[in-house]
Amino acid sequence: MNERHNCKYLLDSLSEYIDGELNQSICDEIDRHLEECDDCRIVVNTLEKTVYLYHKTTPQQEIPVDVKKRLYKKLELEDFLGS
Repeated sequence: MNERHNCKYLLDSLSEYIDGELNQSICDEIDRHLEECDDCRIVVNTLEKTVYLYHKTTPQQEIPVDVKKRLYKKLELEDFLGS
């Protein structure tokens, strides 16, 4: 694979990579690429920091019960509401 193709492959899988949703062999391949590609490493580090800061500074808000009920009803998921 050429360098440009590796970068595109990484960018296509970036969200799943950051979220830890890729299988280990793909993660290993991306990790090897990041060792060699400063540009992609900067992109990944920046995104990781952005996600971290978002989670750290954004208070978790509970969805109001009436909104949740309307949403679940619209999606036909009432069985998942629980009590």
